[in-house]
Amino acid sequence: MEKSISLISLPDQFNAATYFIDRHHQEGRDGKVAIECGNNSTTYRELREQVNRFGNGLRKLGVKNGERILLLLLDTPEFAVSFFGAIKIGAIPIPVNTFLASQEYEYLLNDSEASVLIVSSSLLPKVQFTTQRTLRSLKHILVVGQEGSQEINFKNFIEENSSELEAIPTNKDDVAFWIYSSGSTGHPKACVHLQHDMVVCSERFAKGILNMTERDRCFSVSRLFFAYGLGNALYYPLSVGAASILTPEPP
Repeated sequence: MEKSISLISLPDQFNAATYFIDRHHQEGRDGKVAIECGNNSTTYRELREQVNRFGNGLRKLGVKNGERILLLLLDTPEFAVSFFGAIKIGAIPIPVNTFLASQEYEYLLNDSEASVLIVSSSLLPKVQFTTQRTLRSLKHILVVGQEGSQEINFKNFIEENSSELEAIPTNKDDVAFWIYSSGSTGHPKACVHLQHDMVVCSERFAKGILNMTERDRCFSVSRLFFAYGLGNALYYPLSVGAASILTPEPP
């Protein structure tokens, strides 16, 4: 006899950042480690505060609800901060493959009409050539690590902003983020994910199949810019209050 699956009930007004980030404060996990990366660890409180600072910073830059933010980032805590900070203010983060060529990033920036690019310093040369070309919408580049003369330093950017931020009241069926396809049959295409999608995956697979709990430590060989890795190493552990183990470079 097949096991029945109950529906996941979410309120119409729902922002994914409240579920994956803010909820842990109410549930007493402020001091628990959320992310380990090398010798550094980030607690759930620190993650929440950095997400809020980043979201407030995007607002200062004039980023509005529905604007796209391109994430060309290695697997570091800044990825999580950028991803959920954008979602919290209704902007749409787009994690992209870190192994592409400059002209491919030019295509992704123009196709998505991203107004902000967040990039790891080691990947900056890939887009410095690109940014000399005609880009329709890009206004700001934030660099994680050492920046050039024309970019904004990510660490300084978030430190200048308040650690308090209310999530914008999005609908559970509003867009949360995009991930581009590989483009094996043509140009990559944006795959749209809604505010409730990560919750459904977490409840059905992370909890329902993997039986994940807050005692777990999660590591994924698949990188965060892949949909599979994004779940395994980011929102699955965050859904249960577990720890995510990140490595900036592939093992």
